[in-house]
Amino acid sequence: MSNSSEESAVVRQTRVGIGTDRHRLEVGRPLMLAAVAIPSPHGPVAHSDGDVILHALSDAMLGAAGCEDIGAMFEDTDPRWKNLASRQIVDEVLKKIGKLGWKPLNIDLVVHLEKPKLAEHRDSIRQSLSEMLSIEPAAIGMKAKTGEGVGPVGESLVIEALAVVQLMSTEE
Repeated sequence: MSNSSEESAVVRQTRVGIGTDRHRLEVGRPLMLAAVAIPSPHGPVAHSDGDVILHALSDAMLGAAGCEDIGAMFEDTDPRWKNLASRQIVDEVLKKIGKLGWKPLNIDLVVHLEKPKLAEHRDSIRQSLSEMLSIEPAAIGMKAKTGEGVGPVGESLVIEALAVVQLMSTEE
């Protein structure tokens, strides 16, 4: 038999979203992942800084909240967004979903990049995301995969990211 405090426990609603991003790579461009500068001979060609993790994550959060994607918020034909730091995209997305009563609970990421290897950057990427999203690093999964020399990822032509996010209702 349950007592009254158990009966009154609040069960918060959660939602899941998925986001992806892909950018062509070009020699001489900087590589940013989760707002962390990664030493690399090449980086993404993009209207913004091309941070595939933050773009995929932003789309996942917007999708989970039932909103349009980042392209609707930050059109790549709008000169105001040229060279935009993707951290600003995440900040605006967090404000938007916050107004709708949602906040991130946990995320899981996969980055597809032939080189450089990302293992040594995993902790700094997770820490950056933790601070950005106000969640514990333990609530952030991150995998880095190569293309095994096959296809556009394996030939170092593109970088791709996949993000899955779980949002929690902020309303009690």
